[in-house]
Amino acid sequence: MSAQKAKGLRQNRTKAEKRLWERLRRKRIDGFRFRQQAPIGKYVADFVCFETKLVVELDGGQHAEQAAADAQRSEWLESEGFQVLRFWNNEVFENINGVEAVIQAALHARLGDHPLLDPPPSRGRE
Repeated sequence: MSAQKAKGLRQNRTKAEKRLWERLRRKRIDGFRFRQQAPIGKYVADFVCFETKLVVELDGGQHAEQAAADAQRSEWLESEGFQVLRFWNNEVFENINGVEAVIQAALHARLGDHPLLDPPPSRGRE
């Protein structure tokens, strides 16, 4: 997937993607840096933290029609060492704090620490 295609996707984000990006941008979750609409191989991930190889995907109403393609995409990403978290768009609107908590726990689990038991790793703020 080209960088130009990823740029186009960033410019045409869904409302759910915009809302979640507000929680992920500027290292707001314990200093972890996320990129939005980032190319990984032939795919573009909605959000990715390359440091922990965590991909966050948002699924809207079209997901039922493309479930097989999404499963293939997740399988490929996992074969490359990424963990893929999927959330429905309505989860972002109805329970953004819960979505953020799941992402935070996954980030720390990928590093082998626990956000409630261990202090967050020291990371610079941008």
